[in-house]
Amino acid sequence: MPRIALVDDDRNILTSVSMTLEAEGFDVETYNDGQSALDAFNRRLPDLGVFDIKMPRMDGMDLLQRLRQKSRMPVIFLTSKDDEIDELMGLRMGADDYVKKPFSQRLLVERIRSILRRQDAIASDAAGVPEESTIMVRGQLTMDPLRHAVNWKGMDVSLTVTEFLLLQALAQRPGFVKSRDQLMDVAYDEQVYVDDRTIDSHIKRLRKKMRSVDDDFSAIETLYGIGYRYNEE
Repeated sequence: MPRIALVDDDRNILTSVSMTLEAEGFDVETYNDGQSALDAFNRRLPDLGVFDIKMPRMDGMDLLQRLRQKSRMPVIFLTSKDDEIDELMGLRMGADDYVKKPFSQRLLVERIRSILRRQDAIASDAAGVPEESTIMVRGQLTMDPLRHAVNWKGMDVSLTVTEFLLLQALAQRPGFVKSRDQLMDVAYDEQVYVDDRTIDSHIKRLRKKMRSVDDDFSAIETLYGIGYRYNEE
């Protein structure tokens, strides 16, 4: 039973969403501010977090920033209807997805299931295969799905599930262009709609992380109006 942490200062949301998630078979832990959630995460991490952005004591952005210092646990942000800046900032900081308030609880359930399925797929693809054959090497890049590990020029890079899948999709065929639609199919289930901006934000965050270990990283090329491709270095 996957464990979901729901963090929101709105008690109505905590109550209604937790009831829905429990009815769908999830084990739900609720917190009404970021600090209490972080304290609990320090003791035991859930499988996925759903964070409201605007909360007292510690908001969702701060909570995500603290979490990313030690964990790649998937995170979905709940954002207000018109907070486009918050959405983009959240993705760039390492959130895996976001859902706008007011939201369909069914949509949230599908987004949660989508991310958990992607995690399971990474593990399943590596299961039962000799460890050395699961490792992908492309020039200076090494990716190990079994350990969800990425290494660039001998330095480890910590990626979220979504970032890992996007980099893997691009690096599998260097020089070949992947459209945004193709990358959406890699990162999200068919029933989950996301727009181009979401993929672009994930790619920007991915580049930023790679450049944190190598200022000259340029292996992911943008082809404006077309998509992205990986150029082996």
